[in-house]
Amino acid sequence: MSYIANTLSNLVAQSAFATMSVGNIIMIVVACFFLYLAIAKGFEPLLLVPIAFGMLLVNIYPDIIREGGLFYYFFKLDEWAILPSLIFMGVGAMTDFGPLIANPKSFWLGAAAQFGIFAAYFGAIAMGFNDRAAAAISIIGGADGPTSIFLASKLGQTNIMGPIAVAAYSYMSLVPIIQPPIMKALTTKKERSIKMEQLRPVSKLEKILFPIIVSVVVSLILPTTAPLIGMLMLGNLFRESGVVRQLQETASNALMYIVVILLGTSVGATTSAEAFLNATTLKIVALGLIAFMFGTAAGVLLGKLMCILTGGKINPLIGSAGVSAVPMAARVSQKVGAEEDPTNFLLMHAMGPNVAGVIGTAVVAGTFMAVFGIV
Repeated sequence: MSYIANTLSNLVAQSAFATMSVGNIIMIVVACFFLYLAIAKGFEPLLLVPIAFGMLLVNIYPDIIREGGLFYYFFKLDEWAILPSLIFMGVGAMTDFGPLIANPKSFWLGAAAQFGIFAAYFGAIAMGFNDRAAAAISIIGGADGPTSIFLASKLGQTNIMGPIAVAAYSYMSLVPIIQPPIMKALTTKKERSIKMEQLRPVSKLEKILFPIIVSVVVSLILPTTAPLIGMLMLGNLFRESGVVRQLQETASNALMYIVVILLGTSVGATTSAEAFLNATTLKIVALGLIAFMFGTAAGVLLGKLMCILTGGKINPLIGSAGVSAVPMAARVSQKVGAEEDPTNFLLMHAMGPNVAGVIGTAVVAGTFMAVFGIV
């Protein structure tokens, strides 16, 4: 009987119940809530499912993210900026840059949405973060998870990379919840109902030259952006050249989904209760939300100004798509516009600022790196 008792005692001691804290239980509940949003509500399941499941596992078995654990090696690929760069290549391979080429004014809307990044930067400084940590945190405002991870790694902020990444990807997933109230509060029914003229056709030559020219110009001005901008434009060149269909399909499908699994689960696994439930993390999450809201508002307000200057030819709603969440933010612009007029199609118009926002966030990240002397 003593043998059986000792065996049972050892089994209990080795189980997760013996070490589980209240904090772990809270994080497990949060993980289940994220899974509910992803599966039942359809909020970006490709992001939320792996993130939430990584969050679930690490709060049951913490060693999975420690050295020697499975997710430890996944996370190293984040730290080395490999996975974020590959994500950018996949995004480029999936995205049509035609709306941005057809309407270059979209660059202004993408630039305006970066205002949230700088608002968060000064807010983080005010909260006591050092300048590098503040820069890494502020990129959350661009709603761009890969760039957030990339910059945090390059600035040596791996200790807060987990909260930054989770906040960035969470806000990307919650775009349909966060943005519409801001968009509606800052626009009138008449403005939301504006129908924009059809975009001009973009030639194949323009689409081929665009990624080459952007890569050269941006990399010459800010060489530190080359890993992100270069991979984004390489993926798009795969798409538009028409001669490497296999590479385009691999980058936008199989490789993209493999990278999302590795990145999502490893990011989720950084949210152990010990690492996540603290004042620093709460500040990061709050700053990220503020930055995202400011970026959305800045894009809409510039859209209103452009609406006035063009005599009512631009629907201000497309300004909200200036954040980098591609193509979620553009879809939200379409959805809010269609609520006022079901015959109003803003999606392609909103894709211009959306793509510009991706480029803009990468440029801001490169600017921070240049300021801090990172090569």
